[in-house]
This record gives sequence, C-alpha cells and structure tokens, in this order.
Amino acid sequence: MANTHNKKPVFLNLLQIRMPVTAVVSIGHRFSGLILFICIPVLIYYLDKSLQSAEEFAAVLNTFSSSPVKWIAILLIWVFVHHLVAGIRFLFIDIDIGVDKKSASISAWLTLLVGFIVLVGGVACLL
Repeated sequence: MANTHNKKPVFLNLLQIRMPVTAVVSIGHRFSGLILFICIPVLIYYLDKSLQSAEEFAAVLNTFSSSPVKWIAILLIWVFVHHLVAGIRFLFIDIDIGVDKKSASISAWLTLLVGFIVLVGGVACLL
C-alpha cells in the first residue's frame, strides 16, 4: 500500500497565490483597522494641541499644510473610508445579505471602487 501522507514541507509563496477579491477586501479591512488604531494617539495629540490656543491651532494648521502631511492625510482618509465601507459590507454579510459568491464579489469590488474614488478625490483636492 502506498503512503498517502506526504511529510515534505510545503513552501508557499504568498506573492504567487491569487486571492479572490473578497479575501483582499477582508485583509485590507484588518490592515486598515490596525493603521487607524495606531494613528489614534497621534490624531488625539494634534487635536489637543489645536484646542489649546489660537497660536497652537495655527502651528497645527501649518504642520498639516505641508505636502508630505497632506499625502499622509489623504492616505488616512482612504484607510478610514475603506475600513468603514468594508465594515458595513461585513455587517450585511453577518445578517446573511450578500453571502453568495456573486454578491460577495460585487460588494467587494464596490468597496474597492469607493476607496479608489475617495483616493482620487483626495489627490484632486491636493492639487
């Protein structure tokens, strides 16, 4: 009788695996949540600083008017929108709306499309 169990280690190259769009949105949702969580203390710091006085508000406004910070702000807005839209998508899936493969794929593509539109809109406002 032949041995049906192969004990050899398997090397998985995650860059070569083609994941479905639903998996990409799910991973993006988790990653965007992590980024938002990490950014909370920084955003609270700048909010607190801007509320201290008019001079501090002007300093924060000056900081946020620099080009690199604008790009970071645009990316954070995109991260927030992606996390929000994907979260709403997952709430619908939790109540069994859009669970079938076709609906899940369409809603995943719509999530990515909304995020892309927000990103393009942010870049257009920057220029």
